[in-house]
Amino acid sequence: MFQTFDSPANPAQGPARLAALRAKLAAEGLAGFIIPRSDVHQGEYVAARDERLQWLTGFTGSAGFCIVLPDVAGVFIDGRYRTQVKGQVDLAHYTPVPWPEVKPGDWIRDHLAAGAVGFDPWLHSADEVARIEAALEGAGLDLRPVANMVDAIWPDQPPAPMGRAFAHPEAIAGESSAAKRARLAEGLRKAGQTAAVITLPDSLCWLLNLRGADVPRNPILHGFAILHDDARVTLFAEGAKFDEATLATLGPHVTLRPPAAFVPALHTLQGPVRVDKGTAPIAVRLELEDAGVAAVWGDDPCRLPKAKKNAAEIAGMREAHLRDGAAMVEFLCWLDAQPQGSLTEISVVRSLEGFRRATNALHDISFDTISGSGPNGAIMHYRVTEESNRAVGRDELLLVDSGAQYLDGTTDITRTIAMGDPGDFARACYTRVLRGLVAISRARWPRGLSGRDLDPLARFPLWVEGMDFDHGTGHGVGAFLSVHEGPQRLSRINEVPFEPGMILSNEPGYYREGEFGIRLENLIVVEEAAKKGDGRDQLAFETLTFVPFDRRLVVSAMLSGEERDWLNAYHAEVLEKLGARLSAKALEWCRAACAEV
Repeated sequence: MFQTFDSPANPAQGPARLAALRAKLAAEGLAGFIIPRSDVHQGEYVAARDERLQWLTGFTGSAGFCIVLPDVAGVFIDGRYRTQVKGQVDLAHYTPVPWPEVKPGDWIRDHLAAGAVGFDPWLHSADEVARIEAALEGAGLDLRPVANMVDAIWPDQPPAPMGRAFAHPEAIAGESSAAKRARLAEGLRKAGQTAAVITLPDSLCWLLNLRGADVPRNPILHGFAILHDDARVTLFAEGAKFDEATLATLGPHVTLRPPAAFVPALHTLQGPVRVDKGTAPIAVRLELEDAGVAAVWGDDPCRLPKAKKNAAEIAGMREAHLRDGAAMVEFLCWLDAQPQGSLTEISVVRSLEGFRRATNALHDISFDTISGSGPNGAIMHYRVTEESNRAVGRDELLLVDSGAQYLDGTTDITRTIAMGDPGDFARACYTRVLRGLVAISRARWPRGLSGRDLDPLARFPLWVEGMDFDHGTGHGVGAFLSVHEGPQRLSRINEVPFEPGMILSNEPGYYREGEFGIRLENLIVVEEAAKKGDGRDQLAFETLTFVPFDRRLVVSAMLSGEERDWLNAYHAEVLEKLGARLSAKALEWCRAACAEV
């Protein structure tokens, strides 16, 4: 199967590795070093070679960083990981730090009197570095770009990935690479820029209609690219990843060169050259400046066009979600038929992957399935291992967050299921979370609003009871690309206006540490809203995910009439869209699951 259940890190190894790093820092005259969970491409998903944070500390989350100083090593984690980190790091040697509430620059000032803190300039954006430098100003502390100190003490660091590159068909992409390059090159010319440096793997994959296999679960290719103002592209990636057929699809105006040629190529450019301050490694800007090449800050030219899916991509995503929805219903039917006490978290994961494989269209899962029963459901990004595997108990909640990569689309869905009778309090919490999901699903808003503006809709049913959840309401999703995609998000910190074609998750939740977790998630796509009222220009969401919610956990009396109508209409649509795709047994189950509330 795609998913494994090994433990990728051992907290017991952390103290010795920390001591080795401190010895290396002392030998280099450094008082500290910053270890992010990132690679030279600044992507969220990294290959084994780049799991420096995990190797050093034991923490396996998808976001965070560690700052090692002489007397303290802080592991900075956001709200998703504050329960998880406590079980993954040696708390006698590593100190969890709540981030972004605590800023790294302020924390360094509080814990270091003098000296230089090193950072690898290939692993940090200019925005990150600028924020820390601003906080350290006047404190007698220096932030210094250096060679990577963790690599220097990691004796068996894995090699760089060499996954196969392959073409993404134009019929699914909806636009040729040549057309994309021409469109973006025109934007460069209008801005008076000669080239743009592209460092995000999903950006270069989208631009060139390529896919790859360099990180788990997400079909991306590691590389850099330079887009010139005449629509030529120089791609810096390992040639061994390409067969002749894939190379032929690139066409005559895309030149493949080895990764080692990237920095020398930067030195030969004639500016001004666009660099994305928020996503490109600061090393790119430093290399351009050292060579006397004029560089200007500007957005990665691919990010926004990539986020606004075209008609073909949206059609592919719809089909992928119907296929995946049918597999999910088969799984939920199977799950309900199992005797209480007979399942484990791992057996749930294996079964679900089996139903997705039975579609004969599964390319990969889109992330490791979260199968959290009882208290493990409160660990927001829980990954079950052979060591943590728990029997699914009686009368508790089971949270299953999963997704799939199909050639025509990427899925991400969460359902929380009653295993027996979890009690009235759990049902009330579930209903509040469901009301938040319904509020986002029903939203209409004036063009120009962003995730920050809509995020409160999902939280209001919890807020009025003094509750909340410590993660964003939703993230962007790629089309057979990264399951987490920017720049759009449903989040109180996101200010990117929503535009038609953007796909996001809608996933409010509620978590009680040591007891249970609840999360419900559908994917949605921004669309033009039908005119009504005084005809204002508004946007709305179309739901892509069709899988029943657990009616046994819905307290009908807590729903308004409009919320109840939405839920009943949604379930009627689930049955209509999926009925012909289901086995006889699953269809019978689905009819009962979709009965009116």
